[in-house]
Amino acid sequence: MGSTLNEAPKEVENSAEGLKDPGKGSRVNGKDWKGQKDPFRIKRLGVTKPSNFKEREAKKLQEQQYRARLQELKQEKEDAKNQRIADLKRRREIKEEKERYEKLAAKMHAKKVERLRKKEKRNKLLKER
Repeated sequence: MGSTLNEAPKEVENSAEGLKDPGKGSRVNGKDWKGQKDPFRIKRLGVTKPSNFKEREAKKLQEQQYRARLQELKQEKEDAKNQRIADLKRRREIKEEKERYEKLAAKMHAKKVERLRKKEKRNKLLKER
């Protein structure tokens, strides 16, 4: 029993965590049993081979073309959507105008309704100028 107790502290002293550089002194937080960590160094991960300028330019150009194509597709989709909305609005306006003239025709004489329609068209054309 006594021999096993004496061996345990020696293992801690000889382990990597237990060793400490005597020149460093004691740690400020008092945790001398903890191992000292080294700062993280990016260069230890390996230095990447620098790509040449032509390859980078080609890749950059390819990315720009990809983005331009993507933007073009989005624009086409947006234009198609706006066109559908405009057509729908135009059809609704025509339908509402037709219903309005039908209501007027029920109240007034047909020739008077026709004159009113022509007058409104003239006024509309004058406004658009």
